[in-house]
Amino acid sequence: MSSKSEVEKKCINAIRFLAADAIEKAKSGHPGMPLGAAAAAFTLWTKHLKHNPKDPQWPDRDRFVLSSGHASMLLYALLHLTGYDLPLEEIKNFRQWGSRTPGHPEHRHVPGVEVTTGPLGQGLANAVGMAIAEAHLAARFNTDAGKPVDHFTYVMAGDGDMMEGVAAEACALAGHLHLGKLIVLYDDNQVTLAGSTELAFTENIEMRFKSYGWQVQKVTAGDDVGAIDRAIKKARKDRDRPSLICVQSIIGFGAPCKQGSCEAHGAPLGAEELRGAKAALGWPAQPDFFIPEDALKFFRKAISRGKKAQKQWQEDFLNYRQKDAAKAVEFERAVRGELPADWETAFTEFPAGAGIATRKAGEAIIQSIAAKIPELIGGSADLNPSTFTWLKGLGDFQNPATSSAGMHGMVGGVWSYLGRNIHFGVREHAMGSIAVGLALHGGFVPYTATFLAFADYMRPPMRLAALMGLRVIFVFTHDSLGVGEDGPTHQPIEQIMNMRQVPNLTVIRPADANETVEAWRMALSNTAGPTVLVFSRQNLPVQDRTSCAPAANAQCGGYILWEAAADPDIILIATGSEVPITLDAAQQLAAAGIKVRVVSLPCWNVFDRQPQEYRNKVLPPHITARLAIEAGIRLGWEHYTGLSGKIIGMDSFGASAPGPVLYEKFGFTAASIVTAARELLNSRA
Repeated sequence: MSSKSEVEKKCINAIRFLAADAIEKAKSGHPGMPLGAAAAAFTLWTKHLKHNPKDPQWPDRDRFVLSSGHASMLLYALLHLTGYDLPLEEIKNFRQWGSRTPGHPEHRHVPGVEVTTGPLGQGLANAVGMAIAEAHLAARFNTDAGKPVDHFTYVMAGDGDMMEGVAAEACALAGHLHLGKLIVLYDDNQVTLAGSTELAFTENIEMRFKSYGWQVQKVTAGDDVGAIDRAIKKARKDRDRPSLICVQSIIGFGAPCKQGSCEAHGAPLGAEELRGAKAALGWPAQPDFFIPEDALKFFRKAISRGKKAQKQWQEDFLNYRQKDAAKAVEFERAVRGELPADWETAFTEFPAGAGIATRKAGEAIIQSIAAKIPELIGGSADLNPSTFTWLKGLGDFQNPATSSAGMHGMVGGVWSYLGRNIHFGVREHAMGSIAVGLALHGGFVPYTATFLAFADYMRPPMRLAALMGLRVIFVFTHDSLGVGEDGPTHQPIEQIMNMRQVPNLTVIRPADANETVEAWRMALSNTAGPTVLVFSRQNLPVQDRTSCAPAANAQCGGYILWEAAADPDIILIATGSEVPITLDAAQQLAAAGIKVRVVSLPCWNVFDRQPQEYRNKVLPPHITARLAIEAGIRLGWEHYTGLSGKIIGMDSFGASAPGPVLYEKFGFTAASIVTAARELLNSRA
C-alpha cells in the first residue's frame, strides 16, 4: 500500500473488520465491497467529504450516496467511526430486529444515511437528482451577498449499479446537464454475485461515460490512498463535467481463499476465512469489533472539522442575511420544507358545465401553483405537449454555458440552472429516481409526468419514495380506455390498482376539474409520502355542485356525491372518468323509483384513514347492494363491494378505436350500469 501512514492503514482496516465482524456475527451480509472499497471510502470521508457528524442535516453538507446498498456495513462503519449517533452496539446488532443497522441503508433510520439504497442503480440516479438540486439552489440563492449553497454530491457505486438501465439513463442526463459537482467512485472489482463480470458485462465503462460527457479517471490500485486522493482533487476542480473515478479494487481484499471471487460478495467469510484475512492484514484476531485508539482518534477529527466548516457557513449566512434578508428567509423556509404562507390562494374553482379533461384542468392548476411555490420543479418524459405539465415562462433547467442556438421546440426561452422545467427525455425510470433525489436533498417539491401506462417503468422510485416518506408528486395522464386509438399498449388496465397496493403511496383519480383542484391540494399537503395524480385525456363534465356535494369533500378520499334518498337501496361507487357516467345511470335509476347513492372515491387510502363513523356514513355496512365502476382491472374492488357486490371493470387489455367506442364495447355506459344495478337488486329480492 502506497502513500499511507501507519495510522491510515489502521483506519482502513478498522472499516474492513468492523464490517466483516458485524456480518460474521449476523451470519448474513455482504463483506466483499467493504473489504475491497475501504481505502476509497476512507480517502473520501477523511480528506474530502464536508460533513458534521453532530449535525447530519446541515443544509450545505456534501451528500454521500452508497448506491451499492448491499455494502451497508461499509457505511455503518464510517458513520460509527466518524462520530455519528450510531453506537458500537448497533454495529454488533447488524440486521437484527429493532436495530438501527438494517441489511440495506434506510433513510431516516439512522443519522447520516442520505438515501435508502439496495435496488441497484437507483442510488446513483438519486444522486443525479441531488446534484440538480444543488445546482438549482445555487443559481437561485447564491449572489454577491454570499453563497449559502456550495457542496458536492459523492457516490460509491459498483458493477451492479453500472449494469442497471436506470444508471445509464441518469448518467447520460447528468453529462448533458454538465453537473460538475457530481463525483462517482466506481468500485471496479469485476465481480458480481453470480461470478466474474465477464459473464455478462464486458463493455468499456470509461468510453461509455466519456461519451456521456463525463470526466473519467482510473486508479489501478484500489488500496492506493494517494492516487485516489489525487483523482478526487482533480474531479473537484472540473466544474463543467461530472466525474467518474474507476477504482480497480479487489473484492474481499485480504481474505486468503475468497478475495477476488464471487464467494466474497454476498455471504459471511466464515470464522476461519475471517481469521485468515485479519492475519493477512496484520489485524488482531481478537477481540471482535476491535478499533485501535489512534485510528478512532483520527476518524473523530471529522467532528471538529465538521463543526468548524458549519460554523464558518453559519457566520457567512449571518452576513448573507444582513445583506439580503428576504433571500435568507426564503432559503430557510425552502430547506425546512415549508410551503409559502399564501400557497392555498393558488386554487380557484372551475365553473360547472363545459367538459374539460382533468389533465387540462391540471395544467391550469400547476401554472397557478408554480407562481406561488417557487420550489415546485419537474418535468415529463418528453411528453409536455400531452401531459400539460410544463411550467410556462419559468425556463429550462440546462447548463447555462450550453448554446441554445438552433434548438427546435425549446419552450422556456432561457437556459439556466435557475430554470424550473427539467427535460428528462424518454427516461421514465431515471425521471422518477431523480425526482426522489431532489426531494431527498431538500428545498424542493418535485413532480414528474408521463402516461399512466408507463407507470410500470417508474415503480421502483415510487416504491422507494413511499418507503422513505418523501413528498414527490407523480402525475400520470391518459388514464384509461379513453386514450382511444393508441390502443392497448397505451391503455392502462392494471396500473392504478397496482399502485394502490403500495404502502404510503397516495393515489388520487379525480372525477372532474374541481376534484383535480382538491387532488393537487392534497398532494402538496402530503408531507409524509408521495402522491400519484391520475388524469384523463378525454373531456369530463365539470359537475354542478349545487346539485352535488362540494368537491372539497374529495379531501376525505371518498364522499357521497349525489343520492336520491338518504337511505339508499343500492350504492354506486366510481372514480375518475367513470363518475359522470355513473351519475347519469344513477339519475336514470332514481327516475324509475330506485333509491340510489353515488359515491365518488378518488383516493382509497385517504378514505380508509377516515374515522369509522365517517366511512359508515358514506358506505353503511347494512347496505350490501354495492356496484363499483372503474375502467381498470376488477381485482381489489371487493374491498368496498364485498363478495356479494358487483364490479364493472376490465378482464382484458383494451383495443384501438375512438375512446367513446371503447367505453361502449367494454361496457362502461350508463345503460350497462343500470342493467348491472337492476340485476344486483333483483338478486336480493
